[in-house]
Amino acid sequence: MTQQILLCEDDIHILKVAEFKFKGAGYDVVCTEDGQEAWEHLQCQRSDLLITDCQMPRLDGIGLVERIRASELGFDLPIIMLTAKGFELPKAELRDRLGVAEIINKPFSPRKLLERAEALLNSTTTLQTPSL
Repeated sequence: MTQQILLCEDDIHILKVAEFKFKGAGYDVVCTEDGQEAWEHLQCQRSDLLITDCQMPRLDGIGLVERIRASELGFDLPIIMLTAKGFELPKAELRDRLGVAEIINKPFSPRKLLERAEALLNSTTTLQTPSL
């Protein structure tokens, strides 16, 4: 079964580059342009990984993660946060309180983003797969 990655980014260029990289690696990719759209998607369909920008219209990345963690939908959803405000974010709080697995500063290498995403997906698959 193909794993689904939910990309949430309001910069269309970053969104399309990331989508191209993940689709090329064989993932099912759903693209949204703000946190509200991503939240609405998660109400209908589960994703295996969320990659979200921090600053977006309607609902920002932190607000999206707070909603996910407060709901039954995504307490265990692995999350990568992208940000142009890396030095201004409360990284420890995002990791500890909201369970953000990775915080990646912009600009970033699409290859490195793919590597971090695959590491997270592989670690959660390993955790969820019973040993024989």
